[in-house]
Order: sequence, then C-alpha cells, then structure tokens
Amino acid sequence: MMFAISHPAIPPEAQIGLSLRVLCGFGIDEIAEAFLTNKEVINKRLFRAKEKIRVAGVSLDLPGPADIETRLSSVLTTIYLLFNEGYYSASDNRSLRKDLCFEAIRLGQMLIENEPTNGPEANALLALMCFHASRLDARLDANGELVLYEEQDTRLWNSDLVSKGGYFLNCAASGARLSKYHLEAGIAYWNTQKEDTEQKWQNILQLYNLLLQVDYSPMAALNRIYALSKIKGKPEAIREAERLDLRKNRFYYTLLGDLYSEVDNEKARQHLTEALALARTPAERTALQKKIDELP
Repeated sequence: MMFAISHPAIPPEAQIGLSLRVLCGFGIDEIAEAFLTNKEVINKRLFRAKEKIRVAGVSLDLPGPADIETRLSSVLTTIYLLFNEGYYSASDNRSLRKDLCFEAIRLGQMLIENEPTNGPEANALLALMCFHASRLDARLDANGELVLYEEQDTRLWNSDLVSKGGYFLNCAASGARLSKYHLEAGIAYWNTQKEDTEQKWQNILQLYNLLLQVDYSPMAALNRIYALSKIKGKPEAIREAERLDLRKNRFYYTLLGDLYSEVDNEKARQHLTEALALARTPAERTALQKKIDELP
C-alpha cells in the first residue's frame, strides 16, 4: 500500500505523510517531529493531498512494474522514518519502541526479497536498521531509563544483527549512486565497533561530512558535532554546535550540555535545563535530570 499512496500526482512529502498517518498510525505530532516541522504545516500538507486525490480523482491502485522504481524513494523514506520513530520514540511516553523498529526491518526485508525493489538503496537502508537495532537491548536499563552510547553494556549488543547489517551493506555496494542510506549505514557500522579508537571517530566524521554534502539535515549536522568533539576536542565542537543555532530542539541543548560539561559547568546546566523543558518522555526527563544533578 505504500507504493499505492506514493502516487506521482501527490507531492513526495505528502506521500510520505499520508503513509505514516494512514498505514503506520502516526499522530500529527509524530509526523511533525519526523519532518522537523510543526503540526500546522503537516495538517495543511495532508489536507491538500487528500483534496488532490478527491478533486483529481486519483486512484490509489498498486502500480505496475514500470512505476515501481519511481515510487521507491518515498517508500524507503517512509520505512526509514518508521524505524526512527521506534528508535527515538516520543509516543506513548516511551523513548524506545522495538515493535516499530522490527516492523520497519520486516518491510525492508520484503523490499529486498522482491526483485524490482532489491536495489542498493534498499539494501543500504536495511543494513542501517540492522546496525541500529543491534544496540536496542543496551539503550534502556532495567528501570526503563535511557543509557547513553558511551555507557552501554556492549555485551548486550546483538552480534547476529551486526553480521546481517554487514551482509546487506556489502549487497548495497553495487551501483553508481551513493545515497544517504549508504553513508548512514557506514556511520551505524562504526558505532557497532566497541573499541573507542581515533580511527573509528575519524571514519565517522568523514562519513558525516559526506552525508551533509549528499543530503543535508540539521540532525545529521548535530550528530556530526559529537564525532568532531572526539577528534578535535570540546571547545571546537562547541563553536561548531553554536553555529547551528537549533533552538527549540532538545537534542541541540542536550549536546551543548554535554560539551560544556567540565568546560563551563554553569553553561552546561543552562543547556541541560533547556533540554529538560523540551523533553517529551519520562525516560528523557529522568536522564537529563541525572545529568544536571551530576554537574559540580
């Protein structure tokens, strides 16, 4: 049905929004979060898409083989956002929803099991999801609180999913186009490497640099800053982060709070307090309050 909704008569962002709303059961807030925008924009986008379907008499039928490829990009993005909502969930007051993650993986596997959709980008997306899913069991502690990457128990990382991710990433190596899924899968691969080496962070930083050229997004730019801090140190990372000026973004303030820790603890406290005010789940609020309490 995702291919049916991804009709060329509807703008791509509306195709994805409708799929998330109708097929994946996302609320308007969740769709707005996925697109880094607000509810008003999403409501207007969905209304116009529905009006287009009604007025133009668009028939949302399953496309023929010739139309599959042109619609694949929207379907991949929908699956990608479905996985992200599970991995960084703010719905149902939960910070992690494994059911959404593994449903996205199931849909990705369906794509590669079907010859017309078994292309490099589909394999790269599946690799990305497998690498991320390999760390799901380590992201929450026994009390349901978020566990930061550096504090995760690597014994809980799923080596089978890491191996599957490597297999699908290898399958994605054919073709001439380097997609964002290839680059994000590469970053996710290095994050499954347990040793905290300079080589690891150099590779992650280089992949983020390429990703921002291929498909710029504020969140990718923000995530790059963490890798930069590992290579260049906190002061340079702080300067880069503040240039982004992503106000109203809780992850922005969380990162700045971490970077200012032990550099300027009062500023760290201010930023973490801003993040706490924007937090969307109890687990997030607990983790942020813990950070604040641990500051000197």
